[in-house]
Amino acid sequence: MTADSSPAPVPASTGTVTTAVPARLDRLPWSRWHWMIVIGLGTVWILDGLEVTIVGNVAGRIAEEGSGLDISAAQITGLAAALYVAGACSGALFFGWLTDRYGRKKLFMATLVVYLAATALTALSFETWWFFLFRFLTGFGIGGEYAAINSAIDELIPSQYRGRVDLIINGSYWLGAIGGSLLSIVMLDTAIFPKDLGWRLSFALGVVLGLVILLVRRHVPESPRWQFIHGYGDQADGLVTSVEKEIERERGEKLPPPAGEITIHQRKSIGFGLIARTVFAKYPRRAVLGLSLFIGQAFLYNAITFGFGTILITFFDVPTGRTGYYFAVIAAGNFLGPLLLGKLFDTVGRRIMISSTYLLSGVLLFGTAWLFDRGSLTATTMTACWCVVLFFASAGASSAYLTVSEIFPMETRAMAIAFFYALGTAAGGISGPLLFADLTESGVVGDTVLAFQIGAGLMCAAGIVAAFLAVKAERRSLEDIAEPLSAAGAKTSAGTPGSPGTPGSPGASGAAAV
Repeated sequence: MTADSSPAPVPASTGTVTTAVPARLDRLPWSRWHWMIVIGLGTVWILDGLEVTIVGNVAGRIAEEGSGLDISAAQITGLAAALYVAGACSGALFFGWLTDRYGRKKLFMATLVVYLAATALTALSFETWWFFLFRFLTGFGIGGEYAAINSAIDELIPSQYRGRVDLIINGSYWLGAIGGSLLSIVMLDTAIFPKDLGWRLSFALGVVLGLVILLVRRHVPESPRWQFIHGYGDQADGLVTSVEKEIERERGEKLPPPAGEITIHQRKSIGFGLIARTVFAKYPRRAVLGLSLFIGQAFLYNAITFGFGTILITFFDVPTGRTGYYFAVIAAGNFLGPLLLGKLFDTVGRRIMISSTYLLSGVLLFGTAWLFDRGSLTATTMTACWCVVLFFASAGASSAYLTVSEIFPMETRAMAIAFFYALGTAAGGISGPLLFADLTESGVVGDTVLAFQIGAGLMCAAGIVAAFLAVKAERRSLEDIAEPLSAAGAKTSAGTPGSPGTPGSPGASGAAAV
């Protein structure tokens, strides 16, 4: 067995075992193996950014006569965008439950296949209903990716790097947005491609990139943390051992001993009822935190990014074929936020960084709305303002995924990500595009200002919640932040021990139920 392949499947068994797998993973230095994880799993966010940006930028072209579809720009940035987000919410819940039950690897492979198939079929749209259907199914696959990928990444990356890696990976969405913006410029050039072909090729290129990612992802292993809890302890131990040997060869030195063990009562599955009671009864303050962060960022991003091209065209007379240049600049600012601020989430700390990025982006957005209302902005200065706002907002939004993936027990991780993503995105991401499409198309400055103010207010509110409720999770083991439900001696919501035994890892039984 090698470090980049999963052990051969063996039947799951249950029992009480003591393992040092979490501590062994957390004490690993950064290595080529970790880069393989980042590339194999993290690059899907580039696809998501490519997808959403292409749709936003080509909306005007698809709505034109001769595009091959009888559809309006408002339907694309409004109804189709809302269906995409509704699909993402549904997919997150559906695949999130399967991810916790059947493992990270099976699902992060399946969700990518769903995404690829739906995107390819979107490119072949011949009727409006077909376009709407496969926008929903594309979102369905992407939503599943959010749950499967974030849970796998946080369980495989060492605790001292977890914050910055998670933020940068989620922030890589904006690399896709840059690509989508620049790609749309070429694809919308009728001197190169006919009206009914360029936008279809934009989606097709996303499929090609996804196939490359699928090939790389085959080598990403199952999460050893999932394995040892679900009865595959020998496979988990074998995988970590192979990774340790590979890293020792790479560095030419022995690794230090792990810092503790944990005793686990293995189970084949965890009931949905127990998951729900754990998240909401045992950790109510953390539930409020997760919901607040997701609602704030979901409204801001889903409302504004789906409609930004329309704002440029409606208020600043930017030609349809040139909106991609402006959006590429904004996307670059978005990526630089997590890239440059990510390390601070591991050093300065989660609470300060999460609250400050949310509050700063909200306050700056209020300022942008004021300038826009006064008529003080041009297309260029509007773009500059958005770059500054989204530099901070992007780091904050990425930290929402990090937060809900690390503050709940391992058995609930994918479902927790799915639930908060779905609920927060449904609140801001479905209503946002529907509302924003009407506000921006109205051509009334005050309508757009109102949308900006709502997004800014929700970001500020989430920042205040984070200032009081954010968990100090930096450089801590996941098992220390939230004790696994399967830990020997752990209490279920009914107040009875999960199994006999003594918790072994330092701090594992002391995770505060807040």
